[in-house]
Amino acid sequence: MSESIHIKQTIVVRARPDVLYRLALEPKRRAKWDPNLAKAEYEGEGGRLANNSLVRFKFTRRLLGLSFTAKYGQLQAPQRGGWESVRHVGPLEKLTQGWIFKPMPGGTEVTLTVHGKVRYKWVRVPVERVLHNMVATTLLELQRTVDAQGAQLMEDMGRELAEKQKADQKAAKEAAKAAKRKK
Repeated sequence: MSESIHIKQTIVVRARPDVLYRLALEPKRRAKWDPNLAKAEYEGEGGRLANNSLVRFKFTRRLLGLSFTAKYGQLQAPQRGGWESVRHVGPLEKLTQGWIFKPMPGGTEVTLTVHGKVRYKWVRVPVERVLHNMVATTLLELQRTVDAQGAQLMEDMGRELAEKQKADQKAAKEAAKAAKRKK
């Protein structure tokens, strides 16, 4: 019994869609900036970005160092593109990744979608957590690569939000303790 994981995140990056398309989908360029990939290269000689091209990916040790082969599909430069694993990837039967680049005033709306089919039910939650983290770091690093100021702003906003949530939780705990003492 396999279960599916669907993750979709969108971010706005101040860059042209064609630049982002090449950064996100060209394997050698992607390996340079993406902290989740240790290696990415075309399989065979003279590989190029085209539908049905095979690419070998290797995740970093943080992602168990898994190696797998993926096949490109749905490539429409510079609007969309993606790949899907040819065989299973560790605990996943299938792993697909899709990118959509929508031009807008002042930049590009980038949507990264990851679908995974987990082979074993008991491993779904940790794998989903790892994939969420992978998607978030990939989008943040893509933004940092082309727009260092915007990425720093997003990171700071995320940190402030986390601190605010922590403070709210602490205040709620204190209020609950105070209410208990009054009884």
